Formats: sequence, C-alpha cells, structure tokens
Amino acid sequence: MKQLNCRDAGFDCDAQIKGNTDEEILAQAADHATNVHGVTVTPELAEGLKSLIHDE
Repeated sequence: MKQLNCRDAGFDCDAQIKGNTDEEILAQAADHATNVHGVTVTPELAEGLKSLIHDE
C-alpha cells in the first residue's frame, strides 16, 4: 500500500490518501484537492505529487 500525506504537498491538512498504485493515489488526490482545497491539479502539479508518494 502506498500513501500521500496532504501536508507534505504544502497544505495545512491531515488527510492521508492511500492506494495500491501512484495513479490511484493521484486520482484521489486530485478529487481531494478540488473538493477540499479548491485547487485544480495540473499535469505539472501531479508530477510533483508523485515524488511525495511513499510506501506505508
């Protein structure tokens, strides 16, 4: 299982996004960013987020 911490992306947010693949996590992160933070995830932002994904 892999994980992305929203806080690691620079937000004051304790959300942890978990999934089996980077693509699954990025899709969930895009939904979270849009719905919670009002941010649209661009391809450039998604590429930066990939480096923050780590194994649990």
